[in-house]
Amino acid sequence: MTVDSSPRIKCGVAGVGYLGQHHARIYRALPGAELVGIFETNDARAEEMCRTHQCRRFATIEELGRECDVVSVVVPTDRHCEVALPLLAAGCHLLIEKPICVTLAEAERILAAAHEHNCLVQVGHIEHFNPVMGYLENEVREAKYITTERLAPFQPRGTEVGVVLDLMIHDIGIVLALVKSPIRRIDSVGMSVLSKTEDIANARIEFENGCVANLNVSRMSLKKNREIRVFQPTGYLSLDFMNQTGHLVRREGMLAYAGKLMAGVVKPGDLTAIPLEQIPIEKGEPLALELASFLDAVTKAKQPKVGGVLGKTALEVAITITEQIRGK
Repeated sequence: MTVDSSPRIKCGVAGVGYLGQHHARIYRALPGAELVGIFETNDARAEEMCRTHQCRRFATIEELGRECDVVSVVVPTDRHCEVALPLLAAGCHLLIEKPICVTLAEAERILAAAHEHNCLVQVGHIEHFNPVMGYLENEVREAKYITTERLAPFQPRGTEVGVVLDLMIHDIGIVLALVKSPIRRIDSVGMSVLSKTEDIANARIEFENGCVANLNVSRMSLKKNREIRVFQPTGYLSLDFMNQTGHLVRREGMLAYAGKLMAGVVKPGDLTAIPLEQIPIEKGEPLALELASFLDAVTKAKQPKVGGVLGKTALEVAITITEQIRGK
């Protein structure tokens, strides 16, 4: 029997709230990883996580950085920069939850520090590791029109930023990765309902290659929903990120359906006559896939799938949308 004697990557988590607890759980379970410890300001939460995951609590960010090879930064968005900089100075590779930070100036400071200390930065755009995204990356070749819908019930967590930076930035990153074209124009609307910032928003993005993306987001919904629809010359794709399911309609099928309508064989609105093909998607936990990809990038000293530059670009688009909504 061959025993893997390679050293395990020492991992830490800064912030073990709702999402950070899952980073800790997965680091502890991943082969080749060792969960060294956490940084958490809430005493009761820190004690619970250390007991659950049998790890150490560090008193300061600097102490955590000195003991770890990689750290997940899962503190509130407006604290990303102040937490990331000392970790980078300690030589830690970072997975920073999305968005990378609040301002472009902060993003530039993080990227500059990563370059100075020869550290990798991956931004936690988790949907890029959803098996649904893997399918889209293989199948979308010439998107002409994209619609996204991301709905969630209201909760105080995340309201330190508006819904664009909180939720829509997921879809901004997805669309940028699929379209791969410079942006020509952005038009946005939104409104505040319960928080001090926008809770509902819509953005229409026109790209230089002619593609148009219409992004809808709300954190005031009674249900959760994360869907995308892509129209291209070869057909139409409809996928559900949350349930990891989807279907496609090929152009030939739509032409056949139109022919039947013209001939009176089927009635208008009879959607059962449209030949839907269910998309086979191998389901997986996106966060586990994301962290495994991050550790693979660190091990092989290669650029992560969602690096700091892409994270900064998505932030720039999100800030533009936010400023339009607020009339700046």
